[in-house]
Amino acid sequence: MKNLTDTEKIKNLIDTHIFNWHKKDECEDFSINAGILKEKDFLILVTDILMSNYKLWHLEDIARDPVASDSVIADIKRKIDKENQLRNDKIETLDIHINDYLKNSGIKPLTDDFNSETPGSIIDKITILSLKIYHMQEQTERKDSTQEHINSCRDKLAVLNRQRDDLLVSLKKLITELLNGEKVHKIYFQFKMYNDPNLNPAIYSKS
Repeated sequence: MKNLTDTEKIKNLIDTHIFNWHKKDECEDFSINAGILKEKDFLILVTDILMSNYKLWHLEDIARDPVASDSVIADIKRKIDKENQLRNDKIETLDIHINDYLKNSGIKPLTDDFNSETPGSIIDKITILSLKIYHMQEQTERKDSTQEHINSCRDKLAVLNRQRDDLLVSLKKLITELLNGEKVHKIYFQFKMYNDPNLNPAIYSKS
């Protein structure tokens, strides 16, 4: 759990992966099994959430290509739905693992106070902001753009960095409170119905 309070390590890990994946134009795939994870593997879970958001970012780019055919957009939409479901599953996996860690460590809350946002959802937002920071930084380095565009992107980049720093502080505070029993850890399951053939009437009504 201490890995999640080392926010500088988390930020550097995310930024390093984003940089390396863009250089290779691909990202490594991770196979996560929450049942065998140990404390040191929290960073793998963080990377796994980042991986889904990295894939989603670039799929969304393709989906907005003005010359893309309807069939290509439909295929991309299905890939986005599938990856978004995986992303939600990964957020829940991280939160479940934190819950198991607290339980197995005998850490019990000393209060009924809780956070409406889980560590997994905060990390998800941090990875998305990190992707925005990377791509906004790219915009500030364009040679084919106006100075006005570059200045605007620099201002946005500063805001994105402040927002990410705030989230990193919030993450560290929440994890520390959980470890100290000052907050109840709750898991908020998404239960995405549209991807479940048993819950989506557009699917089960045709079977």
